[in-house]
This record gives sequence, C-alpha cells and structure tokens, in this order.
Amino acid sequence: MNAPLRRVAISVLVLFTLLIVNINYIQVVRSEELREDGRNTRVLADEYSRERGAIVVAGEPIALSTPTDDRLKYLRQYPQGGLYAAVTGFYSVIYGATGIERAENPLLAGTDDRLFVRRISDLFTGRDPSGGDVVLTLDPAVQQAAMAGLEGQVGAVVALDPSTGAILGLASTPTYDPNLLASHDLDAVREAAAQLEAADPDPRSNQAISQRYAPGSIFKVIVSAAALENGYTPETVVPAPQVFDLPQSDGTLKNFNGSACDPSGQQPLIQALTISCNTAFAQLGIDLGEDAIRDMAEGFGFGREDLAIPLDVATSTLGEIENGDQLARTSIGQQDVQVTPMQAAMIAAAVANDGVLMKPYLVDQLLAPDLTVIDETDPEELSQPISARTAEQLTEMMTSVVTNGSGRAAGIRGIQVAGKTGTAENEGPDHNWFIGFAPADDPQIAVAVFVRNGGGTGGDTSAPIARQVIQAYLDAQEGR
Repeated sequence: MNAPLRRVAISVLVLFTLLIVNINYIQVVRSEELREDGRNTRVLADEYSRERGAIVVAGEPIALSTPTDDRLKYLRQYPQGGLYAAVTGFYSVIYGATGIERAENPLLAGTDDRLFVRRISDLFTGRDPSGGDVVLTLDPAVQQAAMAGLEGQVGAVVALDPSTGAILGLASTPTYDPNLLASHDLDAVREAAAQLEAADPDPRSNQAISQRYAPGSIFKVIVSAAALENGYTPETVVPAPQVFDLPQSDGTLKNFNGSACDPSGQQPLIQALTISCNTAFAQLGIDLGEDAIRDMAEGFGFGREDLAIPLDVATSTLGEIENGDQLARTSIGQQDVQVTPMQAAMIAAAVANDGVLMKPYLVDQLLAPDLTVIDETDPEELSQPISARTAEQLTEMMTSVVTNGSGRAAGIRGIQVAGKTGTAENEGPDHNWFIGFAPADDPQIAVAVFVRNGGGTGGDTSAPIARQVIQAYLDAQEGR
C-alpha cells in the first residue's frame, strides 16, 4: 500500500514542481514579452485608463485619444482616416496595436522608462497619467500626392530626404480606416476586421515595407553602378544585340516588344540605360560577374536585416545565382531578385547623396507629455556603395532616362529630374516601377513608386505618380 501512495505523492510533487517552474517562467522570464504583446487585452484595458500620446505630422495629430463615457476611458481616433494608415497602424482593444502604435507603444502608453520621473510626479500631484507624443518625419504634401496618385491601384510610394534618410512619404494602397478597428463597439470591430481579411490584398498589409517584388529594370541602376565602379564610363560602348543567347541555356532574351536597341548591335552605356536595353545589361552583368553585382546590391542595402524605421522592413534579396542564364536574368531585375519599395527608394537616395546611403527613419522626435523633447533621431550613414564620381555619372545617365528615354513622364518643366523606369514580368500583368530624385543638381527628394500588376510600363504608370509627388514636395518647400 505504501508503494502506490509513494508513487502518487511523487507524481503530485513533480506536477506541483512543474507548475511552480512554469509560473516563474511566465512571470519572470516572459513577463516583459507578454506585457508588450499587442494581443494582451488586459494590458490594453489598463492603458485605456489613461490618455495615450498623439502621433504627429507637421504639428497636427494623425492619431490621438479622446475621453469617453464608457468603461474604456479613452477612444483612439485617426482624423485623416486611411491617409496615414500604413504608418500609424491601429490601436484596438481586440487586435492590439500595429504600425507606429506598436513600435512606439511604451512612450505612447506612458510606460517608457524615460517617463519614470513623470510617473512619480503624477503620483504626488494627483495629475492624470498620460503618454508622450511621437513626431514623424512625414511631409503632408508628399503623403497626399502619393495616396492620390495610387488611388485605385495596389501599390506603394516611398519618398526620402536623400541627405538625412528622413522618410517624407510612406504610402500603401489599398488603404483602410483605422477608426473602424479602434472602435469600442467590439462586434463592429470584428466585422471590420473580417472584411479586411477577406480583401485581396488585405489593406493592412504594408506594400511599401512588408512586401517584395521583382524590380525589373530599376535594378539596372545597380548594374550600371557596378560597371562604373569597375572602369566603365557613361560613354563606354557595350554590346546590345537584338536577341541575346542566354549562356548555359537554350533560351534567349529579347528587348521590350522585341525591338533592337541599336542597329549596330552596340551602344554607349548611357544610351543603354536611357532606353533600358535588356540585352545590353544581360551581357554587362555576365561581363562584370556575380560577385560585382552582388557586392554592389549589398552596398545599396540588399540582404540587410537591420532596417527597422522603426517599423520592420522586409529584407530585399538577390536570390541564388547558379549559372550564366540566371546571372543574365538577374542583371535585368528578374530571376529571383525581390525588393521592397523602401529598398528601391534607397537606391535612388544613395545616388542622389553623392553615393552615401543614409539609414531611413520615420520618427523625428519623442516628446514627454509636457512636450519637452526626450529623444530625437540623428541621421546615420548606412553605407557608401559608390564614389561621388560614380554617383555623378549615374545622375547624368538617370537624367538622360527622364529627358530622352523611358522616363519622360516624370519630367517637370524647369526642374531636372533623374530617374529610372522598371517593368517587371510576373505571373499576372507586369509590375510597374519608377525610382528617381530631383532636382538632379541639388537633390532634395528621392522617390520610389510601385504599382502591382499595373499592366503597362513603368514609364506609363509609375513615372507620372513620381512626378506628382516630387512636384508636390518642391512646391510645398517653396511655399514655406
């Protein structure tokens, strides 16, 4: 009899030991993780008891909290609806927080360690606790022009200040109204979430930083950079056949619509980029070799996993290159090359900034509840993939694209625009791209425009949107 009782006692002791270990693991080891989990409605309910800080653009709140009469004392509101949804994300009692609402939650919620003195002061003064404000780098004129240009399309626009990396615009379409997910009517919130989830694509998916696509011919800027860094000049004559026989393959590669880039079968590098000659860049990539192409792509940010802005940015990749066939296709931005619109904007920004790539950032300042600055972002150099001389030559070549070639629709009267179009093949209608910057002789804004399955060309579809965004920013700057 004693033996069975002993076994039961030991089993109970083991179970109690495991229970105690688990409780300690949850309360000590995972406590911070669970507390910051956006799905933790208990924490959210506690945060709703105090006023959440605002998210601010150009002095105006694009997310703020207002008092209510229900058990959740504050309602999160987004005065401009879907205009900034790709940036703010939403703050929901059911679904937690996304976007800046999540990335800067400790400050917005008032739990940030930098607000400790404020919290102590609140206890002694009886003042209602509140969160701090997050001031963003966005420019309203850029954001509005980007969203207007993308209307009716699935796509994205990213605009950067090339000299600092400050994000001037970050637009993603289709968009959604964060107010519907921030409501205190839980049934309405669930219904709104179900409708978003049923959409294709889900509007909550950020096309600018979370999705990757084949870049098509905008990748030729990277190949051109590799060529210029390896002794080529814009005037170097390169082979440009009408049809390119892919090495280590029975396949061939043609130019857009099967056209000939030049009757002679060769042309200067600047002209090859101006008209976006596929066969020229396929041969150029093979001549340069995989290492030169890959090293240059990595210099521009490909493969980096530390690009939080502070929103997470998907890593752009070159993919595997196993033979000459794949290297040729990679060199025209096809094969397995995958980039985010953010990465595309970084390419243009580095060229515009004399070859120096600045780290993109979205948060300008963090403010305490009394509006004193407790932190601000200092611009940070990420890399220098090319020399200032190469950047100057690329600017000349990209200006030719807009003045004489496939990017004419990005041109602005009286302002020199540098750019590159891209049309990427995929399973559906072609994707359309444009990257560029202006003014070419004194760059103030770098832009990437992406339209998913636009079906036309980058010059037809994306370049006009880029023109609108650039024009809006330069006009706004002139008026300030």
